[in-house]
Amino acid sequence: MFDINKDLALTDEVLMSIEKPVRYIGNEINSVIKNPEDKVRFAMCFPDVYEIGMSHLGMKIIYDMMNRREDVYCERVFSPWVDLDKVMREEKIPLFALESQDPVFMFDFLAITIQYEMCYTNILQVLDLSQIGIFAKDRREDAPFVIGGGPCTYNPEPLADFFDMFYIGEGETVYYDLIDLYKEHKKSGGSRKDFLRKAAQIPGIYVPSLYNVTYNEDGTIAAMEPVEPDIPKTILKQVQMDLSDTFYPEKPVVPYIKVTQDRCVLEIQRGCTRGCRFCQAGMIYRPLRERDLGMLEETADKMLLSTGNDEISLSSLSSSDFRRLPELCNYLIDNYRKKNINIALPSLRIDAFSLDVMSKVQDVRKSSLTFAPEAGTQRMRDVINKGLTEEVILSGAEEAFRGGWNKVKLYFMMGLPTETEEDMKGIAHLSEKVAMTYYKMDSEYRHGRVAVSASCSFFVPKPFTPFQWAPMCEYEEYNRRAHLVNDEFKAQHNRRSLSFKYHDAKTTVLEGILARGDRKIGHVIYDAYQKGCIYDAWTEYFHYNVWMEAMEENGLDYHFYTTRQRSLDEIFPWDFIDIGVTKAFLKREWNNAMEAKVTPNCREKCSGCGASRFGGGVCHESKN
Repeated sequence: MFDINKDLALTDEVLMSIEKPVRYIGNEINSVIKNPEDKVRFAMCFPDVYEIGMSHLGMKIIYDMMNRREDVYCERVFSPWVDLDKVMREEKIPLFALESQDPVFMFDFLAITIQYEMCYTNILQVLDLSQIGIFAKDRREDAPFVIGGGPCTYNPEPLADFFDMFYIGEGETVYYDLIDLYKEHKKSGGSRKDFLRKAAQIPGIYVPSLYNVTYNEDGTIAAMEPVEPDIPKTILKQVQMDLSDTFYPEKPVVPYIKVTQDRCVLEIQRGCTRGCRFCQAGMIYRPLRERDLGMLEETADKMLLSTGNDEISLSSLSSSDFRRLPELCNYLIDNYRKKNINIALPSLRIDAFSLDVMSKVQDVRKSSLTFAPEAGTQRMRDVINKGLTEEVILSGAEEAFRGGWNKVKLYFMMGLPTETEEDMKGIAHLSEKVAMTYYKMDSEYRHGRVAVSASCSFFVPKPFTPFQWAPMCEYEEYNRRAHLVNDEFKAQHNRRSLSFKYHDAKTTVLEGILARGDRKIGHVIYDAYQKGCIYDAWTEYFHYNVWMEAMEENGLDYHFYTTRQRSLDEIFPWDFIDIGVTKAFLKREWNNAMEAKVTPNCREKCSGCGASRFGGGVCHESKN
């Protein structure tokens, strides 16, 4: 008999001894409670702390999608924070799911979303605490099948030894097929390997144990071949083309504590037309697909009603490119202005930002505006194909100031290919020009001092981007460039209105190693974990020297993955994946970058990237 009031996995004594015990007790509003008997049990894991994981839209979509099936019970799992991690190891408490509080080893699937390279040791923490075996080859026949999804699976090779499967693409497409296959397998019997062979026939499912990798003498990949003739040589990413008639959570789980993104999230479109050459998301999520306005309005109403949230965020890679943005904003403002519900508009482009919409949004709640010029000079913006001129940036800033804002955040990137000292200093110069734009306006538009906050990340050449051939810098060089820019900020006339901060360079180097790594990096990840590395994304727990020690002990030179220049004909660890966008197009874009040649966005002109093969979205708008 199923007991809805069953005991928690952690005793009161343990809960009282740890920080934020509410992270582990479940039973939040809108969480799904089912009788697990005779159901496929699916543990959906985010390998980070609860507050981060509960902010992730992809996890919410899969949770909702799986629980719509009567024969599936999907529950949530998160990485225990360091205090509970210690207790669980000492007392041998297995990792558990929030809803039923049952151990993960009782489940059929453990699905881990892999959003960020710096969470890789947390994945090993989850596998270790689940008591199912860190390495896929060591798992018992009755262990859950471990499947990875998310953007980092577009180079799954560093994690290949730890996962039974990877799902390449968007989760709405073939997960149900995998569940149906598993039910047949369970009914008919057969080994773990039998199921994996069958799963490998499902489009988008990659089973790493069914492939062999060989290497050249210089360490580059010679070939990657399936071990059996009926296993596909390439894996085609899965794309949900109809985003209006598909799964979307109308009753998201409401946490008991404040989480990182404590709001309703409304994904208005998927993909991007802009073609920024450093942006992995802009390539792997092609083609751009919009959701219908009616679907968005109805979903917003249902989410706000079911959660009680006082803010809704319109999510996409470039929100300003959504063609029905003014209508959607007007609908939300007209219906929720009196209820003091804020409409957050991230990922806006200055050149497309509507002053009318902006002024209406500010009536609800004033906040800073965030723009992403990415580079300080026009030459550098042309190299990265940002498609923004200084005139457009400054006129957009002026519109924002006239709309009542006096706080602006600017995002930049340093270490980009061909970057010069002039490009670096241009970050400070452009920030100064934004501030000057404010001070040159009539006094009626100025409300105190303007605050221009510039934030810099360091460039990591990600798989499936035109910059995947580019070398990275040493961390010392990243820091040198950051200090040069910081000094230039201090030399500006309006320096009191400006601020500058930058990311940690050592974290960037490790991110590059993990993002670009091959299967050999899996041993490094394991050794770093065994040496105590978890929560590498958190500054206070990141130990760069331990990682470098693990690299050295495995006989690997990190420069091979970071600073090395790659030839255009090199086989990458991720080349067995077909994202639709062709390697020929990416090479062409790399060459265009070296000539600072701009490629028009998809709505202006098709550049033949290859994404039209999916048969819809922006690629086929003119044909509809």
